[in-house]
Amino acid sequence: MRHPTAACRILAPIVLTALLSGCHSLSPTLQQGPAAFQVTGAASAGAPQQQYLIQPADVLSVNVLYEPDVSLASSKVDSNGDIQVPLIGTVHAAGLTAPQLSQNIQTALGAKYLRDPMVTVSVTSFSHQQVAVEGQVIHPGVYDIPNNTSLIQALALAQGPTRTAALNQVIVFRTVNGQRMGAVFDLKRIRYGYDPDPLILAGDEVVVGFSEVKGVYRDFLAAAPALSVFRPF
Repeated sequence: MRHPTAACRILAPIVLTALLSGCHSLSPTLQQGPAAFQVTGAASAGAPQQQYLIQPADVLSVNVLYEPDVSLASSKVDSNGDIQVPLIGTVHAAGLTAPQLSQNIQTALGAKYLRDPMVTVSVTSFSHQQVAVEGQVIHPGVYDIPNNTSLIQALALAQGPTRTAALNQVIVFRTVNGQRMGAVFDLKRIRYGYDPDPLILAGDEVVVGFSEVKGVYRDFLAAAPALSVFRPF
């Protein structure tokens, strides 16, 4: 019986490289598991109004209950991030969520002009929104995204992960209150419905990790026929 000496000599460096690649780990500051969804939220019908940060050129509606003269059917956020509201004048909107802006207007109206006003702000038209998709995807780049985009949809814009992608190391970076935050997601669990599909917002960066073990294994299989190791039949 022949001993697979040649095959072992070929396989040994590859296995060693694969084992060494396992020494790399993600930063401990990145949120994972349930904590990750506290960073991004899940994509759903009501999520964007709660988490989306208003931007210049967005168009808002401001509804003051029982006060049509104070309400605004359409108000575009100007380049300074402001809107003009009857009675109270200039109100800064950029960088706030719709509920936060609602509360600010409600407080200002209640302080001088109306008794117990109820204000609802909605984003009726979103300005140009983009997300960067990088790492192990087929076509990395910066893509325009519609409102309420999920992680799977954002990856689809880049034609999906490559064959050597580490599907359990999909990272979403987001700036929250001036601080850059990151969360790690397992794409397989999302695809099979075990985890919710994270919400992707304008300005997010999605980075798909590289599986060095997969890469080494793929290179080994590609070289195997030429090296007479485990030829397919």
